[in-house]
Amino acid sequence: MTGISVQDIVDALRPERETRNSDPVFLTVGGYVVEVRCMSGVLLAELLRYFQHVISAPAAPDMTVHVLGEAEIPFTVDFADWAREPGKTGRKDAICDLENGRLVLKVRTGVQFLQAPDWAIAFGPTESYPNQVINFVNTQILNHFQRADWVACHAAAVRTQLKGLAISGLSGGGKSTTMLRLMEIAGTQYVTNDRLLVRNAQEHTDALGIPKLPRINPGTIVNNARLAGIIDEEREEELRNMEPDELWHLEEKYDLFIDDIYGPGRISHDAHLTDFWVLNWSRDSAAPTEVKKVELKDRPDLLSAIMKSPGPFYQAPDGIFWTDRTEMDTASYLNALNGVQVWEVTGQIDFDALFDAGADLLGQMT
Repeated sequence: MTGISVQDIVDALRPERETRNSDPVFLTVGGYVVEVRCMSGVLLAELLRYFQHVISAPAAPDMTVHVLGEAEIPFTVDFADWAREPGKTGRKDAICDLENGRLVLKVRTGVQFLQAPDWAIAFGPTESYPNQVINFVNTQILNHFQRADWVACHAAAVRTQLKGLAISGLSGGGKSTTMLRLMEIAGTQYVTNDRLLVRNAQEHTDALGIPKLPRINPGTIVNNARLAGIIDEEREEELRNMEPDELWHLEEKYDLFIDDIYGPGRISHDAHLTDFWVLNWSRDSAAPTEVKKVELKDRPDLLSAIMKSPGPFYQAPDGIFWTDRTEMDTASYLNALNGVQVWEVTGQIDFDALFDAGADLLGQMT
């Protein structure tokens, strides 16, 4: 614990004074209202474009996010590195715990955030890194529902009128590509690409996606004709000439605007979750792709692919912040997913075969 308080940070940044002349934007997801006040007109335009499908009429906000520009705190902050997830390297986040609050620093960009019960402030080079501001806004939604006993799954999801299908797997395992292929099925709607909130509602299982658009890899783009045009022709040709293994591991992300690609009315963040695929297939396998039912309570390896740490921004209802040593509560996930049919996808990576299985499951063959 540092001697710096939340109020010290607020007094130094003066967020309400800095953003008082900005036009507020209101976003509503699952009944939760976030007000965004942004100093930069350029960044505000990007936020309006990004969140267009959840913008709502002015209302009393549950949380206000103040987005400032370059600002300096007139005292030294001792940050401690936040441990990365297994398999990931390099410094990403650093934290400084305050009394009932936390400062989070994005090490690579220099953007900083104050997270506290009454304050959510982003400052630094925010205009240069809009995606980090977008993530911070979405974090407020995730935090609220996790405090209300929803669990956060590392999953993409689509829905139809009667079904909700979530898709998890190892990073780069194909969940975004699978989800976008399933969007070709008539009557499907996009729920989420990477974070799915879930709770057991007794007679059914509620699911809620956050307004985070798919950030897709080049391999997803070049293997889906509908996505042509997201990147320029020259770069797309370069990607098509890459070896499959090189393309698979290429880290190069692009935002996909669902309405632009699939048309209006194809997003619904609310869903009743009925089925859950866990991609446990392999590019090295020669076995045919198979989708088989499993009991999640008997497969901790599959559960680990579904669970997602709340991360450095999460503060529990008792005021205690999540740490990089806090253990995940597997029982809460098993309870939340009780009644959902879990399927393991094994064998070789075959998106055509998985599309056929999805079309059959969702009950609307094209």
